[in-house]
Amino acid sequence: MSGQTVPADFTGHMLDLDEDEDLEVFSKNTSLADGSSMPNSPSSMVNQYRLEEDEEGQQDTNTKDIFITVDNPESHVTAIETFIMYRVLTKTTRSEFDSSEYEVLRRYQDFLWLRSRLEENHPTLIVHPLPEKFVMKGMVERFNDDFIETRRKALHRFLNKISEHPILSFSQHFNVFLTAQELTSHKKQGPGFLSRMGETVRSVANSVRGLKSRPEEFTFMQEYVEDFSNKICSVDKVTQRIIKEQREYLDELKQYGPVYVQWAGSEGDLGEPLKAVASCVERCSKETEENNQHLSEVLAPALHEYILCAETLKTVMRRRDNVQAEFEAKNEALASRKGEQEELQDEVDGLSDRMEMANDALKGDWFRWKNSMRTDLRSAFISTAEKNVDYYEKCLAVWESFLLSQRVEPSEQRDGEDVS
Repeated sequence: MSGQTVPADFTGHMLDLDEDEDLEVFSKNTSLADGSSMPNSPSSMVNQYRLEEDEEGQQDTNTKDIFITVDNPESHVTAIETFIMYRVLTKTTRSEFDSSEYEVLRRYQDFLWLRSRLEENHPTLIVHPLPEKFVMKGMVERFNDDFIETRRKALHRFLNKISEHPILSFSQHFNVFLTAQELTSHKKQGPGFLSRMGETVRSVANSVRGLKSRPEEFTFMQEYVEDFSNKICSVDKVTQRIIKEQREYLDELKQYGPVYVQWAGSEGDLGEPLKAVASCVERCSKETEENNQHLSEVLAPALHEYILCAETLKTVMRRRDNVQAEFEAKNEALASRKGEQEELQDEVDGLSDRMEMANDALKGDWFRWKNSMRTDLRSAFISTAEKNVDYYEKCLAVWESFLLSQRVEPSEQRDGEDVS
């Protein structure tokens, strides 16, 4: 994996939202690329992708040897604070574990501890992001059911992403997190504040110094991530606006139905049709609410997760650049200080090995991350498309049933003409 290079046209594989050719998906040409006709039902189109996803998921399950579930969130109140504890259930067949099943309780700070330790020990590997401690709404309603459930799902994904990683999943800190009943003693073993501060100062200094010649493949990675970050942020903003507008539309629909019911009470012949319209509006309201909930719980979290992933990638790439900057600075010192060449040569050789390891680690993780990102976002987009199709089909069926109920039969129409 580490020997692969990044193709020169690799930014062309991004989701180019502003390209005209992407709009061809919405054209009315009903033939596929191979000349065969397109399936009549939108749902059957989605099923083609679902089948591929199921096959990929089955392959992953066959090779997976750690299964983790985060569930059962419970609120704990102390004299100092209120926090949520989550149950973490682990089943594994790995020989590194003393048992095949574990059950521990963890709070959000424990997840933060695990992630920080993984980053400290593997600075150029991509450690999946955690959900933020606070969000704008969460700062006010941090312990409501929706917030807790959203966080539980994110923590569940975080642990399972680590469990699927070929290096991080073998970390001793990960093992401890999954198996130890108490983490207090393990947390005390971490590096001190001064050590962390020294590392930060050195990183900042290296960043300021800059690089002389970053390898081309890492330049492509950086450009890709910047482009990806801008586009995923744009999609997220549009999605949030759609959710907001659908909520406003839903509020209006809920006010709309009762108006027809009141109107029906004051009409004679129009009473039944007006009640039927009210019923249609109510049914469409329920479908709209369900569709908006899907956007909020499936698409929006997936987009936000990869916004955080993009920031993680930028940080990892800065760390790789710091390693190279330190190597270059020491190499320059070796050339200028003749009297200390032997000692400096050892340092330069060590930094050269460290830089090569950092490069290989990031390159290997980069391709794993990119494949995972495409799979996750593809799944979220297909699920949203399927839900949208289902939503509009159901609403269409509601109003078509109303039209059918109001259709006047020819015999009834003749009877009415005879009476007149």
